[in-house]
This record gives sequence, structure tokens and C-alpha cells, in this order.
Amino acid sequence: MGLKILLLQARSEGDPMRQAERRSFADKTGLSLEQIVTHDLLAGPPRLADLAAHDAVMVGGSGDYYVSNRTLPHFESQLEFLSEVVERGYPMFASCFGFQILVAALGGEVTYDPESMEVGTYRLTVSEEGRRDPLMGRLPESFEAQMGRKDRALRLPGGVVNLASSELNPFQALRVPGKPIWATQFHPELDLETNLERYYRYLEGYAEILSLEEQRLALENFRESPYTEALLPGFLELVFG
Repeated sequence: MGLKILLLQARSEGDPMRQAERRSFADKTGLSLEQIVTHDLLAGPPRLADLAAHDAVMVGGSGDYYVSNRTLPHFESQLEFLSEVVERGYPMFASCFGFQILVAALGGEVTYDPESMEVGTYRLTVSEEGRRDPLMGRLPESFEAQMGRKDRALRLPGGVVNLASSELNPFQALRVPGKPIWATQFHPELDLETNLERYYRYLEGYAEILSLEEQRLALENFRESPYTEALLPGFLELVFG
């Protein structure tokens, strides 16, 4: 596919996950690294005019920024940009932080909830609506997914469809009906190896919540997640054929 993807990143300068995330999206979409064009959200959202130079938007995770406390610079402008992307029906896939900021942009509610933190690999269940969804319906009713979150959606925006849940979080994926826009709280761009790499990178942040024993036990919660690898190429296939 000769596509060009605009990847929105909320990662501090010097964070090695900036390049690792770009490689992960390239790997899991099946596109070349050159087809994944990054934009640093710390400088503010892209211009809407920039969309014309790209075929789709993807939104990644976040190392140091939380939707719940609105620490990302230019936060209100970021929400306005994403709201306009949805209004225009521009193709978009967002994961983790991207899921959360899209929820906020559309009028939902995101909360900081370390007690329900999901770090590692978790079993998710596809909702009844998800089983009818052309993208999420490609997955088995129950599947493993890579996670790394403290924030979660407390309330989804009106009008979106809830596609999946876990034991700790009822909102794990959504679609904007009638538009080529999906988002997942989990990371379909990650696998066991890359999620472990990210866990070690942000271990200092997890150490504020987890004891040494809990950190050790968390490492036992990382497994393969083969089914989610179908989502990003499936998104491109559905939108672009």
C-alpha cells in the first residue's frame, strides 16, 4: 500500500519510545517506516490542512502525560483538533492514550485509577456490538491484548459504540458509527517483546504504585497476543481496500 500515516505522539524529547513506537506501528501495519510520519503533540496539534497530505491518522500512547490531569501542552487545542477529525470523518485509529484523549474530545470522561491499573497482557471480551463490528468482529470473542495504563475511561461519549471489555475495565475499544474511526484502550501495535521493553522503560513510574514484589509479579503477566495483530492491517484494509 502506498499510504502515508500521520502518527500523533505525546512523548518527551529523549524518550526512546518515540522511535520504538513508530517502528511498532510500521511493523504491525505492514507499512515501511517512511510511511509513518510522526507529529509531536507537545508542540500542539497538527494543522487541519496537514491532513490532506496523509491518508489516515493514528494516535499512540504516552510516557509522561495523562488525559485525566490534562498535563499535555495545548490540551484544549488537542481536543478541538480530534473533534474536528471526527466531524470530518477522517480515517483514524487511536490506542491507549489515543483512546483516552479521543474519549475526552468527544465529551466522555477519563479518570486516573491506579487501583485498576492494567500492565502486561490481559484477556478481553468482545461485546455484542463488537461481534457485529467489521473490524473488532475479526477477533475471537475472548482474546489476549497488550496493556499499559493507569488512566481509564469512566464514561464513554454519547453516540460511540463500546466494542470490548476486561474484568478491570468495561471500556476497552470503541468505534464512531458510520465513520472510519476506531480506538482501543489496549495496544494492537505492541507484542510481548515490545510491551516488555516499554514496561522496563517506564518502571520508575510503576514503582510509585507497585512494591518490588508487585513489580516482579507484573512481569509474570506478560504473554503473547497474536489475535490483536489483525487490527491495524484490518483497519487499513477496511478503509482503503
